[in-house]
Amino acid sequence: MTRQRASRTVLFLLLVMAAPACAPTVPPNAAGPRGNTAPYPILLAEDTHRTEAATAAINHLMSTPVDSATALSLQPITATIESLPRTTAAGLFLPKVGANATMNEEETRESLRRFIRDWQGPIGADPAKLSLVERVDQPDGSKVARYEQRAFRYPIRGNYGKLEIRFTPERRILNITSSCIPDADKIQTALAALTIKLKAEDVGPQLVTREIPYSGTGATSLTFRPTANNKLEPHELVTYITTAGQTNALAFYVAWEVSISGAPFQLVYVDAVTGEVVGTR
Repeated sequence: MTRQRASRTVLFLLLVMAAPACAPTVPPNAAGPRGNTAPYPILLAEDTHRTEAATAAINHLMSTPVDSATALSLQPITATIESLPRTTAAGLFLPKVGANATMNEEETRESLRRFIRDWQGPIGADPAKLSLVERVDQPDGSKVARYEQRAFRYPIRGNYGKLEIRFTPERRILNITSSCIPDADKIQTALAALTIKLKAEDVGPQLVTREIPYSGTGATSLTFRPTANNKLEPHELVTYITTAGQTNALAFYVAWEVSISGAPFQLVYVDAVTGEVVGTR
C-alpha cells in the first residue's frame, strides 16, 4: 500500500508539472503587434463620388445649368471648383445686401459671406474656417476677394487651402477658384494623432547631413547640400500638402518650415515625424 501511495503521489506531481505545457497557446495576431501609430502620411484620395457631388451642386446653384461635366473645370483630387464655365458668365451674382444700388465695403463682405455659405460644397470648405486675407480692386474695375482655409492646427503650406472670388461692382461673379481641402475635419483628426518627434533645434543638424532635392528649370530634379555658409532657421510647424510620390492623392505632413540663405530656394519643409525633406519653395 505504501508503494502504491508513493507511485500515485509521484504520478500526481508529474501531471501537475506538465499541465502548463499542455495549456492552449494564444495564436499570434495576423495583423502584427498592436500599436498606436497612425498611417503616415495622411492621404486624401481622388473620389468619383466627390466629383459627382460637386458637379451636381454647381448645376443646382447656377441659374443656367451646365450641359455636361466636361464643361466644368474642377481641381484634380479635391474636386473643388477651379473656374466657372464660360457659358454662365451672365447669370451668377452675389446676394444683394443694403438699400443702395452699389454695396459699400462692409456690405460687400457680408454678401461674400452669404455667397460662400451657399457655395460651400463646390468650394470645399467650412465657411467658418475661411479667413478673408485680401480684398482689392483691380485696374480693369473688377474686384477680388481672397481667402485662406484655416481648418488645421498648423497653417497650410503648398498650393492648397485658398479661395479667390472675382466679381464686378454690379455684383456679377466673374470667376471662382478654390484649392480648399474637403473633409478637413477628418484629416485634422488623423494629423492630431501623430507624434511630433523632431524638435526645432534638431532640424539644422538633420539638414546639413543630407542632399535636399528640389526642382530646377524645366522641372529637372536637382539636389543641394547645405554648408556652414547657409543659415538655417526653423520658423513654425505647418501642414504641408503635396502630390509628390502619390498617385491620385494628396499627402498631408506635419513639417517644420525652415528658411535657408544662399540656396536655390528660400524655404525647406522637414517632416516633423520622420525628419525627411518633403518639399522646398
